[in-house]
Amino acid sequence: MPLTNGASLNSIPSPSRSTLQSNYIDFTSTATAGWAQQYLPDLMEKEAEVFGNRTVSGFLSQVGAEEPMTSDQVIWSEQARLHLAYNCDILSVAASSTIGVQTDIDGNTPQNQAGTAAVQHHGVRVGDTLVISDTNSTVKAYVSNRAAATGVLTVEPYTALTLAAAGFATGTVAAGTGCRIFVYGSEYIKATNYADNSLGTAGTATANYPVFTSFTNKPIILRDYYEISGSDTSQIGWVEVSGEDGTGGYLWYLKAEGDTRARFTDYLEMAMIEGEQTTVTAAGASEITDFLGTTAGTQGLFSAVTARGNQASLIVPGNPGNLGEFDTILAEFDRQGSIEENMIFANRATALAIDDMLATMNSYGGGGTSYGVFNNEESMALNLVFSGFRRGSYDFYKTDWKYLNDFATRGGILDTASNVRGIFIPAGTSSVYDQMLGKNLKRPFLHVRYRASQADDRRFKTWVTGSVGAVTSDLDAMQIHYLSERCLVTQGANNFMLLT
Repeated sequence: MPLTNGASLNSIPSPSRSTLQSNYIDFTSTATAGWAQQYLPDLMEKEAEVFGNRTVSGFLSQVGAEEPMTSDQVIWSEQARLHLAYNCDILSVAASSTIGVQTDIDGNTPQNQAGTAAVQHHGVRVGDTLVISDTNSTVKAYVSNRAAATGVLTVEPYTALTLAAAGFATGTVAAGTGCRIFVYGSEYIKATNYADNSLGTAGTATANYPVFTSFTNKPIILRDYYEISGSDTSQIGWVEVSGEDGTGGYLWYLKAEGDTRARFTDYLEMAMIEGEQTTVTAAGASEITDFLGTTAGTQGLFSAVTARGNQASLIVPGNPGNLGEFDTILAEFDRQGSIEENMIFANRATALAIDDMLATMNSYGGGGTSYGVFNNEESMALNLVFSGFRRGSYDFYKTDWKYLNDFATRGGILDTASNVRGIFIPAGTSSVYDQMLGKNLKRPFLHVRYRASQADDRRFKTWVTGSVGAVTSDLDAMQIHYLSERCLVTQGANNFMLLT
């Protein structure tokens, strides 16, 4: 059977690489039923990584842990201070000087055993001995009376007749002229009980009970999904990629699914850092609530440290100051838990400011770099980065936090005056009472609680629906779903510090 050639076959060779009507492929010409593009495109299979590693997660995995829970909320209790110390108003400095207790030294109003807030529920009793101080004077005194209704203390200085003679003047805490007291012991005479101590005019048999401060947080449900039509899943096109988690290879249409998964993984951590609970209670305004009336939101790391921790505007880039600023931070840590090891997660500018601050401690810092002090040699590249240092009784380990540098996250915030520049996080574990388990547990200061049971683990759920592959519905597409239900527990927030 003879072979009949088509009319538009490119069958006429050319002795040179010349563009002729008879030897090129015309992509669009309908007259020749051929092709109208001279050259086929050169496809570069490898994806260009113009933004490097785009994920910002990994912070919580370095400083915390994850634990399951089965409830709609998590409740934990934290210890109060062991010793009794209060901010007070000086009501009278004459004979029978009197002091009115207002708050404890952390600004909290004393509470009774039922949790009712009232200043008369402080722990100072008749017979206690105090150290009383204001900005000008310090004196030690004996508590001779305590008013039953108000908790006002009558004090008798040991070294002066009255508080006035000891250099004190009347003043209030709100005006900044009050005083601070702390109990350092007690004094009783022989053969007496609490009510008959003749050093005072009235005694007390009320015991001091330990105070626990309870905190709570609720999990939120995070969801996302990826969808691709059934038609597109049958159009194979491979792309060589380098995965965000360090893996690489060729992906088909699931390249976009991989990006969606990586973004959702970042959301799981970002929500734990940035989470806020709604506090809108003004008249005429409505809170964000779910259909059950539960207040929306969850308390993230920044919110918890802002409410219960410390903030400082120190070590500012461009004006790093000296170790005196850092000593201010240490003084605050001394007032709190005095956790020996701490991690500093900072943005680029603040990390460089800390490096500059430490470099000024080198005697050659102003006129040049000294070898050996920085572990540098003439034949090696100069290393001007400090990864850790010790000051006083504290060890600090510094690292850059990508989340604060990335222009698509905290690095792109316009409000630079109040933006978070870094955070101090204590290392180790804390001992707290878990009300769900009914016992004391040691946990990292930060840990994520996620909903899980034998029937369903909601730490990171993913499932596929649609008509592609295993058919689950009449939707002509593939949908890949992601879900997690979690919250962050920030224990001992008083040991954390935000740099703003």
